[in-house]
Amino acid sequence: MDQIVQAYVADHKYMGTALVARGDQVLFTKAYGSANLEWDVPNTPNTKFRLGSVTKQFTAASILLLEERGKLSVSDPVKKFMPDAPAAWDKVTIFHLLTHTSGVADFTHFPDYPKIEPFATTSAKLVALFRDKPLDFEPGEKWSYDNSGYVLLTYLIEKVTGDSYEKFVRENIFTPLGMKDTGYDSNAAIIPHRASGYSTGRDGIENAGFINMTVPQGAGALYSTTGDLLKWEQALFGGKVLKAASLDKMTTPFKSNYAFGLMVETAGGHKKISHGGAIEGFNTSLNYYPDEKLTVVVLANLNGPADDIAGKLAAIAHGETVTLPGERKEITLDSKALSRYVGVYRMPGGGPAVTPMVVALDGNQLTAKLDGQPAFPIFPQSETMFFLKVVDAQIEFPKDDGSGKASQLTLHQNGRDMVAQRMDDDAAKKITDAAAAFAKRLKDQTPAPGSVQAATKMIQDLFNGKPDEAMMSPGAPIHQQLARLQSEVAGFGVIEKIAFQGVGPGGADIYSVKSAKGAWEFRIWLTEDGKIEQANTRAVQ
Repeated sequence: MDQIVQAYVADHKYMGTALVARGDQVLFTKAYGSANLEWDVPNTPNTKFRLGSVTKQFTAASILLLEERGKLSVSDPVKKFMPDAPAAWDKVTIFHLLTHTSGVADFTHFPDYPKIEPFATTSAKLVALFRDKPLDFEPGEKWSYDNSGYVLLTYLIEKVTGDSYEKFVRENIFTPLGMKDTGYDSNAAIIPHRASGYSTGRDGIENAGFINMTVPQGAGALYSTTGDLLKWEQALFGGKVLKAASLDKMTTPFKSNYAFGLMVETAGGHKKISHGGAIEGFNTSLNYYPDEKLTVVVLANLNGPADDIAGKLAAIAHGETVTLPGERKEITLDSKALSRYVGVYRMPGGGPAVTPMVVALDGNQLTAKLDGQPAFPIFPQSETMFFLKVVDAQIEFPKDDGSGKASQLTLHQNGRDMVAQRMDDDAAKKITDAAAAFAKRLKDQTPAPGSVQAATKMIQDLFNGKPDEAMMSPGAPIHQQLARLQSEVAGFGVIEKIAFQGVGPGGADIYSVKSAKGAWEFRIWLTEDGKIEQANTRAVQ
C-alpha cells in the first residue's frame, strides 16, 4: 500500500494522509508530503483536511436524524418549510434535494460565482441567489449534481432546529461519536494541525485559490482526519448513528447510483458506498465496502488523484494485483496488428444518446477519443491490452477471431470495467467524418458552419426574452438550459459586441460578448445539422 501511494508522491501528484481498515483493525495508515510547504511542516495522521463534498453525507444523515425525531419527512415538499418559495418549487421535495434530482439551478455554475466565492455569507443569502431561477428540469426527472440542493438542505436544518448547521452536526454527530478532529472549517479560526491547500499550476505546485468557507455550507464545508472518518464509517454502518430503516434510505440509490449524499455501486466486483470531494487545494475520497467491512480513506492537500489512490488501496486490501502507471511497459506492434482495433465503439450510458469512443491509427500510433474530449495516444502493453499515460486507464480488446476487426473493447478505469460494442460501418463513418471535421476546426480555430449566425441570434433573442426554439435540436440539453440562460444573459445588460474567439477542446465555439455591465463569454455547441445542442455563459474578470 505504501508503494502505491509513494508512486504518486514521487510523481508530485499527492500530499496527504491515507488509511485502510477492515472492521476496527487498521491495516495501513500513513502521511505524506507537507501540511505547509512554506514552513516545511510534514503531514501526519492527525492532520486535518477540508473534505469538500464528502460533507454531503453528514448533511444527509442530519436530515434523517431530524426525520427520526418527527421534525420533517424526506417526502415533504420544500414549500412546507418555505411557504414563500417560488411556484416552480411546488413539486420539489427534500428527497429530490438529497438525491440531486430537484432541478434547482446550481449556483456554483452561475457566471458571477467567482464574485461570490471570496466573501462571507449565510445559507439564507445563498438560497436567495438561486431560489428565483427557473428549474433545469422537472423534479425527479433526471439526475444532475447540484450544490444548491445541499445548501438548501443546510438552510432547512437551520430553520427546523433553530440552530446553526455547525452546531447541529457538532452536537448530534461529532461529539457523540468522539470525532474531536472534525468540524466546520473557518477562514478566521485557529484550527490546530490544519493543512494548507495546494494545486498544480503552470510552474509546479502553488497555493490554491481562496474560498470563504461560509460559501460551501453543508455541501462541502467540513474538515476531518482519516482517524475520525474511520470512526464515522464504523458508527454509521454499525447502526450507531441512524436506525436501520434510515440507513437503508440513505444507502438506496435513486438515479445514477446516487443515494443520500452517497454513491452506491459495484467496483471491481465489490459493493462500494462512497463519495469524493474536491475544493480549492484539497481532494478527498471516502469509501466503504460493506461485505468486507472495509474502509478506505484518502485525504489530499494537493488537488489530484485521491480516488485513483483509494481504488488501488482497496484492490490490495481485496487481495488483487495492482499495476502502477509507471510500471506499465510499452511494446511495439506492427500497423497490421493495430489496424484491427480501428473503429467506433458505443460506450455504455444511461440514455438514448450514443457516447462513441473513436479508435484511430496515425502512422503506427493508436489513439482513442471519447466524445467531447481530445484524442489521446494509447500504448500496447500486450497484443490486446493498451494503456493511457494521461490518466490511469486501460483499454482491452478481444483476441483475434479471424474477422480482422475487434468486436468490442473494455475500458478499465477506477475499478470499473465498461464494455463498448463496435458500431456498424455506416454509423461509424458518420462519427469519424464528424470527428475529422472537428479536428480540422480545432486546428484551424474556425467556427462551425452557421455558428456565428446562430450564436449572434441566440444571444440577442435571450436578451430580448424571445428565444427561438426552432433553432434548437429536439430533446437536446439546451431546452433544459434555456430558462437559466435567459435570466443570465438578461442580467448582463444591453449587448454591445459579439466576436468569435476560438474553438474549445470540448467542441464548443467560444464567443466574447461585450455588454453594458461588463465582458462575458458565450459557448455554443451545434449538432451536425446546424441546430443548437447546448450553450453556457461565463463572466470574464
